[in-house]
Amino acid sequence: MEKIDNLDRKILNIIMRNARMPSKDIAVQCGVSRAAIHQRIARLIEMGVITGSGYTVNPRRLDFNTCTYVGVKLEKGSMYRDVVAELERIPEVVECHFTTGPYSMLIKVYATDTSNLMELLNDKIQHIKGVTETETLISLEQSLNRQITIRMRSDDKRY
Repeated sequence: MEKIDNLDRKILNIIMRNARMPSKDIAVQCGVSRAAIHQRIARLIEMGVITGSGYTVNPRRLDFNTCTYVGVKLEKGSMYRDVVAELERIPEVVECHFTTGPYSMLIKVYATDTSNLMELLNDKIQHIKGVTETETLISLEQSLNRQITIRMRSDDKRY
């Protein structure tokens, strides 16, 4: 795998804060040409460092007022992929993680309210073959939401 250097890191830090920033402005901040920015971003996409772009939507503005984390216990850990396939059919499930600890999986669910959440849990999630138990943790407020900080490497003196 190709290595990323400090210029790549600087570009990433800039576009993670504002993906809509024009390339010319990124180029000015980085002290390189606009073409260099385009090439670097294309390479970072090709390398799989940048995995997506787009707009972030506020679920509350779309009446999804209840954000919930659900710990899911499975009959057998090997059922994980089958359960994920079923969870993908539930649009309100927005994240799914295979975990260690007390749960086999941790999922993030958005519901319009607690009644809708109960319906999702009782009529959908708990009916998936292999799901033996769920524990629900309702988020009262999201206090932090950010990307990982990309640190400059001290051994890369070029940028």
